Amino acid sequence: MPVSVRVGIIALTLVGTSLYLAEVSRAEQVPAREALAGVPMEIGGWRGRREPDFSAEIMKQLGADDYIVRTYSDTTDVIGLYIGYYNSQRQGDTIHSPLNCLPGAGWQPVEQSRTTIQVQNAPSTTTPGSPGPIEVNRVVIQKGLDRELVYYWYQSHGRVVASEYWGKIYTVLDSVRYHRTDAALVRVVTPIPDGVSANQIDTRATQFVQSLFPKLGPHLPS
Repeated sequence: MPVSVRVGIIALTLVGTSLYLAEVSRAEQVPAREALAGVPMEIGGWRGRREPDFSAEIMKQLGADDYIVRTYSDTTDVIGLYIGYYNSQRQGDTIHSPLNCLPGAGWQPVEQSRTTIQVQNAPSTTTPGSPGPIEVNRVVIQKGLDRELVYYWYQSHGRVVASEYWGKIYTVLDSVRYHRTDAALVRVVTPIPDGVSANQIDTRATQFVQSLFPKLGPHLPS
């Protein structure tokens, strides 16, 4: 390859890198939002209660700027809700997949898949209040004889993503396009009683997500 061509390629690479660094170094433009503490304590037929705050050590590992940990219950079921919100993921505080944390707590994934849930105010629609689908991760976890069903997804800028890898790709793209890397992890967990199939519990977890999702808008800016 001629020297002039190599020099040209190097020059273009340096210019492109400089432009990229200039873009990502700009101040992030995060819209105002309401604190997660304002997520209703009553969702559908479930009444919530606040769980103890995480320890300083756990918060150091999570790096979330805002979060809630709650347990919702109705006459028959109990559902755990965790939402962690990150104002920025540029300084090393990035969202961790729940699958990375479960083994440390003694839980092992025994089933992994994706499921689609029809919700109101779906990010893929343009009319407020209109129905649409979101795809979320579905995991059955087990510790000893105990089993639980977990739904989780990543949410940012009016987008719901199940894939952790696509979530990271969108973070980079949105940093360049919109000067934003804010995002959230939403996780719903419910026990699977003895003698009950995970598919039966899916119905209740799905109903909870359908009741929860429209209420997230003020707390997770699009």
